[in-house]
Amino acid sequence: MAALRLVVVDDHPVVRDGLRGMLGTQPDFELAGEAATGSEALTVVAAVRPDVVLTDLRLPEPSGGTLIRLLLERVPTARVLVLTTHDTDSDVLPAVEAGAIGYLLKDAPREELFRAVRAAARGETVLSPTVAAVLLARVRPKKLAPTTQLSSREREILALVAEGRTNRETAAALFISEATVKTHLLHIYAKLEVPDRASAVSAAHRRGIL
Repeated sequence: MAALRLVVVDDHPVVRDGLRGMLGTQPDFELAGEAATGSEALTVVAAVRPDVVLTDLRLPEPSGGTLIRLLLERVPTARVLVLTTHDTDSDVLPAVEAGAIGYLLKDAPREELFRAVRAAARGETVLSPTVAAVLLARVRPKKLAPTTQLSSREREILALVAEGRTNRETAAALFISEATVKTHLLHIYAKLEVPDRASAVSAAHRRGIL
């Protein structure tokens, strides 16, 4: 089986030396090229057409998401694996949106790096735990503001509604009147900004209430 062809992009010679030494211990890896700047990376990647590009984000221009987009325009079959010290929203999101298949921090253990390179080559997404947390925080539905939090009784009613209970059945289960159930439902609809029971249940699932 042919070795995976890799290109390392980092503006620090010591980092490139370290990666060269680590990657060289793996018989299925071939370091096909290196670059210290974004412009060098574009030239090298276009010339050697690697399977995986390991790149830092903050480089002499182009860098970050712009560099990732340009690399993939040059060689669409390449997989870009970010290897950096930066894990803020402003770093992670542009890189992922630009097409990076993975995002690791430089303090990752070498075995984790090796697994990530192989996974990236297979087209699998690889994220360090801290980076995954950043992305989940952005895509996870926002919690309700304190002024729109459901009361414990409203949650009980919504849970029963989600089970398919009618207003009468819900009232019987909670030992309250059917009119009280209807009043609570109106409050729930208002807080969740929905028009009916089905929409309330759907919204509650999306927001993690149920």
